[in-house]
Amino acid sequence: MSAKRLNILVIGATGSVGRLVVKEALVRGHAVRALVRDIRKGRMLGDKVEICLGDLAETDSIGMALEGVDAIVFTHGSNGGGKLGSERVDYGGVRNTLEALGDRKARIALMTAIGVTNRSGSYNQSTEAHDWKRRGERLVRASGLPYTIVRPGWFDYNDADQQKLVFLQGDTRQSGTPRDGVIARRQIAQVLVESLTSHEATNKTFELVAERGTAQRDLNPLFAAMCADAANEPDAIRDQANMPIDAEPERVVADLASARARRAATASS
Repeated sequence: MSAKRLNILVIGATGSVGRLVVKEALVRGHAVRALVRDIRKGRMLGDKVEICLGDLAETDSIGMALEGVDAIVFTHGSNGGGKLGSERVDYGGVRNTLEALGDRKARIALMTAIGVTNRSGSYNQSTEAHDWKRRGERLVRASGLPYTIVRPGWFDYNDADQQKLVFLQGDTRQSGTPRDGVIARRQIAQVLVESLTSHEATNKTFELVAERGTAQRDLNPLFAAMCADAANEPDAIRDQANMPIDAEPERVVADLASARARRAATASS
């Protein structure tokens, strides 16, 4: 059981990683709430999980789910919704949740993807998923809330003996294939949940892969070895500067400004 029991809201709880986040959080003794659009799917998470019906696209429907939470884990994804789905879900889900949270405090764990800064690849060109996930990352950094952003490699492409966790920074693996790195969904969930109670993980962004070897029991040395993101910078430390703010859509710039304004208002209150 974790030293500190948290009230955790899992967004994307019925997805393939989200279900494992719920399980991991319960094993560690946390209280878990799941935001779902389908009550039947939510009930499959078990009797120990509090189910809240809501839609990430509607800020008003998220508010009740945020009452009393200490932490939020984002594992949601647009799952083939094209460019509109990427903006509405991958980005909009983060934006709407932070807006609904307002001046309340919560620790954030956000899952995006390895290669998220690759704008020229065919996948991003067709879906803009990387761009919208990256904009979601920027909102989290601008919020002033303590966070950890995890960019996992290819889900469950690892062999049985590939369990040794490796954290990377700079997002330099961008082939768009499993050569960039592989990781078990179960281990992604473990890292996300453990980051919520690790001081060493605060305000850090990293890529997550697994190599041949045994899984580490203590993740704090891995968190500690990562550099924190620079304060007041939109992107992760060591990321390439290939998405200038002044070239961003006006609505995205406005969202960033709103996030920073909420941060300033909270700091002065």
